[in-house]
Amino acid sequence: MIPAIPAIPGQGGASNGETQDITLKVWCPQNQIDTGAMDQMEKAFAEAHPEWNITWKNEVVGEDKCADELLKDVGNSADVFLFANDQLPKLVEAGAIAQLGGDTEKMVREEIAESVTATVVQDGKVYGIPFTHNTFFMFYDKTLLDEADVTSLEKIMAKETADDVYNFYFESAGGWKLGCYYYGAGCTIFGPEGSDLSAGVDWNSATGLAVTNYLIDLINNPKCAFDGEITVDELIRSHRLGAWFDGSWNYENYKKVLGDDLGLAIIPTFNPDGKDYQLLGFYGSKAIGVNAQSKNMAAAVAFAAFIGNEENQLLRYELSGQVPANTKAGANEKVLADPLSTVIVNESNNASVAQPVNSVFASRYWSYAGAIPTEIRSGEITKDNAQAKLDAFVEAMTAE
Repeated sequence: MIPAIPAIPGQGGASNGETQDITLKVWCPQNQIDTGAMDQMEKAFAEAHPEWNITWKNEVVGEDKCADELLKDVGNSADVFLFANDQLPKLVEAGAIAQLGGDTEKMVREEIAESVTATVVQDGKVYGIPFTHNTFFMFYDKTLLDEADVTSLEKIMAKETADDVYNFYFESAGGWKLGCYYYGAGCTIFGPEGSDLSAGVDWNSATGLAVTNYLIDLINNPKCAFDGEITVDELIRSHRLGAWFDGSWNYENYKKVLGDDLGLAIIPTFNPDGKDYQLLGFYGSKAIGVNAQSKNMAAAVAFAAFIGNEENQLLRYELSGQVPANTKAGANEKVLADPLSTVIVNESNNASVAQPVNSVFASRYWSYAGAIPTEIRSGEITKDNAQAKLDAFVEAMTAE
């Protein structure tokens, strides 16, 4: 067990009142460097903490790659890092992430919604500070589709468009976006909460088979673009794509291209078996973590708490469009008036399911589920063998 670490900003400097020379290595995605967000926060933190003379070492590591990079050499990795919460099980299991206590734990539990806090909790212990919601929603081109069209995939695909226009873009994101179809239809992995290993996986049920057959038709539809064969950016520049799923991190890029023609909506319904189901995207968070082997633990925890506080969640939002997870920051007038914030909140409330956070899911799902769309596209999975392929998927997910 990793001991709880007091997180009281301002402590940890030299006990005799002298300035202590320290180095803090920080890992963050490219957007936090390009927007200047990390630089602003580091300068403000250093000014607020004269007890430390800090040498900063910033390195670009995406939230999705953080755990893999950190576990290569925990002792020489970042003191403070930004990570996607689905990586938490492997970080905790490896003893690589510090349990947070003191004022930092209090801040997380009191200033962040319980459902969001749950994304960084393992066995009742807090291991991170959520700073933004991690889910996807739908973008669409208003010159091709309108609000009535984007309520269902059936309407999106039925819309009459030019021959060189794709109505929808299919991307599984390695299984992350794929899950919305199966979960939307009521299928689960390890039960409704994703933590009951004895519940197994039911994707090979009649409903799961209907979803798979639906995906076979969708992916092979000539009006559906497929990830890896053509890019969203390439298509939207010439108004050749109706709708696609993505997150807030790419909003500014799309807005620059489409301007007022860019539409936002929650992901739609679909009808795989004669019933309309609301697609349910995985919901998680992006969070700030502290290396359990940091040589400057007090300063690392204090800095993590600082960049995760209300003020800096708002700064990050203003500079990079990441909607704050902090409830006080989320109640800011600018955030409430922002259509991007609105769609993320609606998506979280009405079209999402908590992403399972356990080591078995994390170690198996991404490789096995991520292969399904690829094999459909290549013709390896067909309606003739879909049941057998689903049976094999379930067996791989639940094998001892």
